[in-house]
Amino acid sequence: MTSADGTPVRVGVFGLLGSGNLGNDGSLEAVLGYLRAEHPDAVVDALCGGPEVVAARYGIPATRLHWYRGEYRTASRAGAIAAKGLGKLVDAFRTAAWARRHDVVIVPGMGVLEATLPLRPWGFPYSLFLLCATGRLFGTRVALVSVGADAIGNRPTRALVRWSARLATYRSYRDALSRDAMRAMGVDTARDEVYPDLAFALPTPRAGGPSGPPGPVCVGVMDFHGGNDDRARAEEIHRRYLDGTTRFVRTLVEEGRAVRLLTGDECDAPVVAAILDAVDSPLVTAAEAASLADLMKETAAADTVVATRYHNLICALKVGTPTLALSYAAKSDALMAEMGLAAYCHPAREVDADRLLERFRALEKHSAELRRTLAERNLAAARQLEHQFTALTTALFPAADHAHALREAP
Repeated sequence: MTSADGTPVRVGVFGLLGSGNLGNDGSLEAVLGYLRAEHPDAVVDALCGGPEVVAARYGIPATRLHWYRGEYRTASRAGAIAAKGLGKLVDAFRTAAWARRHDVVIVPGMGVLEATLPLRPWGFPYSLFLLCATGRLFGTRVALVSVGADAIGNRPTRALVRWSARLATYRSYRDALSRDAMRAMGVDTARDEVYPDLAFALPTPRAGGPSGPPGPVCVGVMDFHGGNDDRARAEEIHRRYLDGTTRFVRTLVEEGRAVRLLTGDECDAPVVAAILDAVDSPLVTAAEAASLADLMKETAAADTVVATRYHNLICALKVGTPTLALSYAAKSDALMAEMGLAAYCHPAREVDADRLLERFRALEKHSAELRRTLAERNLAAARQLEHQFTALTTALFPAADHAHALREAP
């Protein structure tokens, strides 16, 4: 598509993309699919965490989000601290220059307005604020599309997130909880809509279905240390999570069940290694998923799934496999409720293997009924996302929307 002066519309995608988190990359893939289908002439590039990965995997030019390559490493020496501080100043100019070159910038999904995992205000919240502020300054339309949000206790982080949301041209949320959180933080959400997570727009592999008892179980694990407010007891939370999950896997193996361990981020690999070491059995194997499509194939082949990471849950629910959530944030509970599985949640901070097994057995008992429920909810999610993309075109590409209206007119 072209702008009013006949030049192609320039679209940027922004976020921690290509950095090893499969959920973030899945959201990017969904938005690129929308752009290629509805706006094939748009010129697309990215400002992101892993530009080499994004360029190679998705075929679009990509620029590094941070000037300082050690941005997410803890700075303890004076030189590193000075370099990180200088990087913040340089990034302000880099982000402004990048935003100015675009007509539209899309932040695809992700929990960009939340701090449910450890987060510093001068990290991604600062980067997002720079984007939204410079977008407003230069007239670039910035869209936060099906993003996650949650109440934030840290005052600097909360302020940056609130102003980012206020300065964006378009906002939509992946659940009502997120919209309510932004309203509580002082953002006018009267025109903001709620749609399913963007991952529900991705192609769905053919489901394997139950393979006959006892069937394989996928267990999605996470390098979980609590949230932003749990730093003082992060190691205790992690130890309890790992011990409880390991006991659960060991019990399944003792019953002759095959267990497939899943991750959703590169940082989860040590948890997989710890469980494999503790449960020394050929019945326990680890998947090497490189995308949400790979995760969906794994969960489609399972009888049941027990998962922690948010997008592990989405993959399992999307392919219609009965799923139990090890919930680490309210967004997991909200997702499970929306998909009709509210009764099958267990707190990740307090993994009790006996209680988890009890919930797991109830899940398997009602498996056939839950598969029917998930099929219905997935159809509804697909329809909602069609409406989302239509709304996005209207908000961000008015020329294209006008042309479409003329074509449709009698």
